[in-house]
Amino acid sequence: MDGLMDYDQAITDFDPVLGIEVHVELGTLTKMFDVAPNAFGGAPNTFVTPVSLGLPGSLPVVNHTAIEYAIKIGLALNCEIAEYCRFARKNYFYPDLTKAFQTSQFDEPIAHDGWVDVELTDGTMFRVQIERAHMEEDAGKNTHIGGAEGRIQGADHSLVDYNRAGVPLVEIVTRPIEGAGERAPEVAAAYVQALRDTFRALGVSEARMERGNVRADINVSLRSDPQASLGVRSETKNVNSFRGIERTVRFEIQRQAALLSEGGAVIQETRHFHEEDGSTSSGRPKSDAEDYRYFPEPDLVPVAPSREWVEELRQSLPELPVAKRRRLRGEWGFSEMEMRDVVNAGALELIESTVAAGTDPAAARKWWMGELARRSKETETSLEDLSVTPAQIAQLQGLVDSGALNDKLARQVLDGVLAGEGDPEAVVEARGLKVVSDDGALTSAVRQALGAHPDIVEKIKGGKVQAAGALVGAVMKATRGQADAARVRELILELIG
Repeated sequence: MDGLMDYDQAITDFDPVLGIEVHVELGTLTKMFDVAPNAFGGAPNTFVTPVSLGLPGSLPVVNHTAIEYAIKIGLALNCEIAEYCRFARKNYFYPDLTKAFQTSQFDEPIAHDGWVDVELTDGTMFRVQIERAHMEEDAGKNTHIGGAEGRIQGADHSLVDYNRAGVPLVEIVTRPIEGAGERAPEVAAAYVQALRDTFRALGVSEARMERGNVRADINVSLRSDPQASLGVRSETKNVNSFRGIERTVRFEIQRQAALLSEGGAVIQETRHFHEEDGSTSSGRPKSDAEDYRYFPEPDLVPVAPSREWVEELRQSLPELPVAKRRRLRGEWGFSEMEMRDVVNAGALELIESTVAAGTDPAAARKWWMGELARRSKETETSLEDLSVTPAQIAQLQGLVDSGALNDKLARQVLDGVLAGEGDPEAVVEARGLKVVSDDGALTSAVRQALGAHPDIVEKIKGGKVQAAGALVGAVMKATRGQADAARVRELILELIG
């Protein structure tokens, strides 16, 4: 692309520094400050109340479960949990919040001063320091009609859906991420993935990036060397895929390096990421905190979680993702590369559930990373959205292990399961797909094959036992793949011998 420096040259000439702000929508039943449903989808402006819409006279009430989830996130990220904190009004005018301010936290976040260890592809660990994790509400969704790529530039008019307005969020803000060097894009993506996995492990969010449950704002700046002061940053907003995060960091490093090397200056601004080519484009000048005129929210009481409650929540935390992956890799006997592929494919929990249902780990991996991954790619559907459950895969593998199905028949049974025909056992019965192992039926098929291929019979009699494979293939074809291949081979050699 024009205006970009070669990446390796950019890393040689400049030291990249990152800052990442991750927003996670909490999976509560209702919104942050009112009883409107917290749900995905729905007709526009149906999941709303007067509080959601900021109508005069409506008063907010804090969602207790949202507070609990925020504390769990803070604890999982090794943060200090505030003994006392308040909400604030972040003032700005934009139609996605009708009250012209966002209820958030400013100088008193619920959690602060933490860290998270991120595992990179080669198994090395990189520690990211967390400055704060604070609670706030989400905004509504603007749809711009008539503009290019759905953006406001050139649009004829805009529509606003307030279903998302007031959905509880936790925003996690890092301290400057230094020392990543050429691995900065990988570090950024791995960090956000570590958070996504943590949210799922805690059960505080579905954390589905394609639905916007997790969104990342990626700040990138360059400086001449690690001892120099921080450079001017850009902030690419609402990147919602790991690949997109990696490409954003790489592009911004190359763009800013080219600009600085030519004597130009980086503008502090928000930018938009373009999935089609991995580029970013200018948005608007970035405001600093003081421009929002924060002041304490007068309609909400302070939040003061007791130390006893915080400790109860700490004791309730599940095994966290990095530790869990390392434990499972040892238990399952997977290589580092195999485990990394499983994690990157989003198959870890699916394989874990399949193993828990009684399947060997290698067999579970074979299904989810093989046949099911292929179906996922063909249908452009995530693995977890395929119409098959880990329990059904375990049942299917059980039929293979028992000899009731061979691999070919098992794939046909999977077709039926994915088509909604029921569990594997029901599909086997309905489609008549069981392996034929009855000696009477097999002997008849074998005799027919022997009679049809006398030349192969003579080769076997002459000592070329491997030629039996052709006869096995003929019998399998005649039985539509339902014969027990091992027993067919035995019968061929018995009858010829």
